[in-house]
Amino acid sequence: METFERDGARIRYAVHGSGFPVLALAPGGMKSRAEAWGKAPWNPVAALSATHRVIVMDQRHAGGSTAPVTGDEDWSTYAADHLALLDHLGVDRFHAVGMCIGGPFVLNLARMAPDRVVRAVALQPIGLDDNRALFRELFDGWAVDRLAEHPEAGDAEWAAFREGLFGVEPTLFTVPDEELRDIATPLLVLMGDDPYHPSSASRLLAERVPGARLVQRWRDGADLAAAGAAIVEFLR
Repeated sequence: METFERDGARIRYAVHGSGFPVLALAPGGMKSRAEAWGKAPWNPVAALSATHRVIVMDQRHAGGSTAPVTGDEDWSTYAADHLALLDHLGVDRFHAVGMCIGGPFVLNLARMAPDRVVRAVALQPIGLDDNRALFRELFDGWAVDRLAEHPEAGDAEWAAFREGLFGVEPTLFTVPDEELRDIATPLLVLMGDDPYHPSSASRLLAERVPGARLVQRWRDGADLAAAGAAIVEFLR
């Protein structure tokens, strides 16, 4: 994998295949890294790199990517990383695919750069449904193992970082519920169904975004094969 630097962050990434670009943002919560796709039910590198230029990355603070902790972090910080990577690679228009935390990442890109995101896929996106404490606990459990790596940050900076991500109000974290109707990017949603990826969030997303399609069953056997084919056709 290669790296590039942006505003003090060092981002690790890899590019597979050639063709129209696909930015694939991996599952794993705060540990979202390129290698996580290898353990996902559907792997965009395996499924798309024969026909597309698939770009994967480690998010800041995950895998081989690093960044300082300032307390100013929020979802736009990550979106800026994503767009900076694409600029670094000379990519203008692209498809965006995201699983788990990658779902809100993809939505934020569609909101912030609508002329650049051609089509988007959200696989079991994380979302709020009387479960905010789970995400705060997830963040705290992740952060405690990194305190020694960040002497520049105190309790206030870590708390602000956590709230910048998981203290916000939108159900899908990055786009206010009432603004989901403004997303014009064609969207395919593969439904989640667990406390971190509630089905209610996937349904809300598919109902609010104009023309969005919801795939309810997709994780196993024939359902997974059909869903994989649907994604490939959607991005063709």
